[in-house]
Amino acid sequence: MKKLLDYYKLHKKALLDAAGAVLAVVLLYVFFHFTGIGCPIHFLTGVSCPGCGMTRAIFALLRFRFAEAWHYHPLVYILPFAALYLIFRRRIPKLLDKISIFTIVVLFVTIYVIRICDPANGVLEFAPQNGFLYRAFTFIFRQ
Repeated sequence: MKKLLDYYKLHKKALLDAAGAVLAVVLLYVFFHFTGIGCPIHFLTGVSCPGCGMTRAIFALLRFRFAEAWHYHPLVYILPFAALYLIFRRRIPKLLDKISIFTIVVLFVTIYVIRICDPANGVLEFAPQNGFLYRAFTFIFRQ
């Protein structure tokens, strides 16, 4: 117990910063949910982002629906490793850190391109004409 208190005292600011960041994300998510925006990227552009389906995949995993989770987003299974990576990032050598980030970005972009090119995907949408920016632009500049 003493070690835990010592750890808390030593890392109090970092823990409070992390708690504040989590709270901000939760409040933002609640705001987007109740305003009907949902995903802000999809709302603004009409195009699904590379992380589209991740929340639904997490909820499917929580219900032990593994195939459904894979359908929503195949990279949902790297989340535990990503959490460990974030926790121990300061202990990871710089080169391995850069390689890890590059690998994750390449995985997300590759999966995104594959999914966006598959018309039978059913999770992603590419409809810029439905985005807020397109509609606002056409409203402002219509003849």
